[in-house]
Amino acid sequence: MMDKRDLLPVLRERLALLMARTGQNRSEFARSVGLDRSAMTQLLSGQSTRLPRTETLWRIAERYAVSLDWLVGLSQDEHLAAEMRPVLEIAESESAAGETPLERWHREAVGTKIRYVPKQIPDLLRTEAVIDYEYSGGISPLPQTQLREAAFRLDYNRRPETDMEVCMPRQRLALLAEGRGVWRDLDRPSRAEQLRHMAGLLDELYPTFRLFLYDEVKTYSIPYTVFGSQRAAIFVGEMYLVLNATEHIRALTHHFDNLIRHAVLNPHQAAQHVRGLEVG
Repeated sequence: MMDKRDLLPVLRERLALLMARTGQNRSEFARSVGLDRSAMTQLLSGQSTRLPRTETLWRIAERYAVSLDWLVGLSQDEHLAAEMRPVLEIAESESAAGETPLERWHREAVGTKIRYVPKQIPDLLRTEAVIDYEYSGGISPLPQTQLREAAFRLDYNRRPETDMEVCMPRQRLALLAEGRGVWRDLDRPSRAEQLRHMAGLLDELYPTFRLFLYDEVKTYSIPYTVFGSQRAAIFVGEMYLVLNATEHIRALTHHFDNLIRHAVLNPHQAAQHVRGLEVG
């Protein structure tokens, strides 16, 4: 049986999401739902260990037209009268028109923490030359889609409300620098420019964008992204397996936290480490 205290982290995250959407500060949001500002501050800062009264939660849900179950993390669908979302969905990486699934999921998760394990190196840190090299073989997604998504993610991570953590093996950066593995045919100047570009962005975006490097000899992960408490998307090539169930999202979040615990290089060391790699 779920302890009510387990619902508090999700509630805090979703209250922050509602504030980010409406552009309100804590005082304005508290006033809109009839709460004292100090009570709202305690709740959002984690000082409170108790859920607000049920009538308060109902008032918030009604004021912002979301479901009570979504507000406390019992459902991933915020709409009051929406159909039940499936536990598992499949989404194509390409989009016929308009925004891609990744762009939409990032937009919907604004104001929440995003946890990201990339396939190679983080999309928003890649140069145009590297994107063209990695996706020029005709495999979906196409280079132009990747370029657009990289620009979107970089713009997203420059927003003050962004909170993103990334975990990847340190060995992958060594392979890039040395021109081995998937980068064996990428020319030396392109690899050197990629490392300079990456180090500069790591400095610029820190601390809202934090890169952890782990040893893949000791731990392993598939590529996936957790979008707050709303969904997790596992990249499987030309599509994503999208997990909507709360217990699955929590399991992948726990896995990500274990990757951080096994990190051999932390975010404040990442840019310096990348600059120190010798390009072969």
